[in-house]
Amino acid sequence: MSVGVDRDPASHRDDRTGAGWLREGITAELEAFLAGRARRLATLGDELAAMLDALAEYTSGGKLLRPAFCYWGWRGAGGAPDSAGVLRAAGSLELLHVSALVHDDVMDASDRRRGRPTAHQYFAALHRRSGWQGSAEQFGVSAAILLGDLSLAWSDEALRASGLPDEAVVRALALFEVMRSEVIAGQYLDLSTQASASRSVEQAMRVVRAKSAKYTVERPLHVGCALAGGDSALTDAFSAYGLPVGEAFQLRDDVLGVFGDPDRTGKPAGDDLREGKRTVLLAYAYESADADDIAVLDQRIGDREIDAGGIEEVRAVLVRSGALERVEHLIAASVEQALDALGSAPLRDETTREALAGLAVEATDRQT
Repeated sequence: MSVGVDRDPASHRDDRTGAGWLREGITAELEAFLAGRARRLATLGDELAAMLDALAEYTSGGKLLRPAFCYWGWRGAGGAPDSAGVLRAAGSLELLHVSALVHDDVMDASDRRRGRPTAHQYFAALHRRSGWQGSAEQFGVSAAILLGDLSLAWSDEALRASGLPDEAVVRALALFEVMRSEVIAGQYLDLSTQASASRSVEQAMRVVRAKSAKYTVERPLHVGCALAGGDSALTDAFSAYGLPVGEAFQLRDDVLGVFGDPDRTGKPAGDDLREGKRTVLLAYAYESADADDIAVLDQRIGDREIDAGGIEEVRAVLVRSGALERVEHLIAASVEQALDALGSAPLRDETTREALAGLAVEATDRQT
């Protein structure tokens, strides 16, 4: 058990630890950046208004977890609490995240994200309303790919335009480039694991680490740490904390993908089942279920037409096989491992310890 880490996320209270302050600051800086870039592109043609409006919309309403971890990586390395530059830099991670979400929704043929139509559905609807020629669906997919590409390009620009010293930005860019490569590689691992209908727990965990754990927590902490000039000892400590938190975050996401309330998650119930996601939750079920229950999984996983009754059948198998309980235990153990590592991390700002303890709970004990 670690020493000196408060497990209660409500315990950190000063003006520069509250989630509300941080969210508002990052949001304001990100909106200002996007508005400036939108003005530059708008001169090319009025048609671009739909894409620019869509990007502004899809960068709002998120959890901003990656920017938050970036900020606390900065604080933990001794960065100034009220730096506008780090808020701008942190916003670059949200643009990277939006790019990944837009492309992910295209690959998964998802209809809803954050309680609104996915980008390809938004553009398909625009095509229909406008009475344009050709396939509305193809236009939607094509425009969404471009929107994701634009968000990816601007993520790099946002970091470079943060206003922080050039040497700090160069340090951070080296890690940011690795992070972008890792998330693309993780997406491909996810895609290939799904296509091969893998039942392997080990393979499912590799996808969790590559696609989500590093990209959601570890690398954002590293980017923030690099911006503030943190050393290798602190970078290693952030990895020891960040990887298990990131794994627990994705495992919780997998549970919500099957058991979540659509009114809270913003996605239809059972979306992961329709898409045939090969999660750790599902791999555990295949390990432990009997032949009859495995037959249910084989029939229902990847069924695009699965109805409420089919979803309930799969849920029952996940509970009956012990898979859900095993994942919950793994989430709890991962958070505990992260908090133990955090207790001995060589942080230069003690407020960071409590803030990261709170974020570990927030990221993994959630309904959205």
